Amino acid sequence: MIFVIDDDYIMAECIARATRRDAEIFPNAIEAMNAISDGKVPEMIFLDVLLDGPNGFTFLNEMVSYEDTARIPIVIVSSLDFDKDLSSYGVVGVLKKETMKPEDIYEYIEKYSD
Repeated sequence: MIFVIDDDYIMAECIARATRRDAEIFPNAIEAMNAISDGKVPEMIFLDVLLDGPNGFTFLNEMVSYEDTARIPIVIVSSLDFDKDLSSYGVVGVLKKETMKPEDIYEYIEKYSD
């Protein structure tokens, strides 16, 4: 299962469809963290960082805090520019919302998910 965490439902739905996999959409980090706590551990996460409530960076910190979630590959999907290496947080890539294509999403799925 793929998690898509984005408070823009239309964008989240587009990402979920582009994964061509079973994907679950979460509008905020808390709901995604609760799902993981309840035993739903995704094989990959597509994460917007500008979220209401705890933002995506808080979510990343939480994910690396636990051995079983620290290895989940995360792709940031954002309108922000990132010039820092975020691999220590499990981030395997960054997609710009304005320029990404469905093929870009699926390339990450092929490369990093089971």
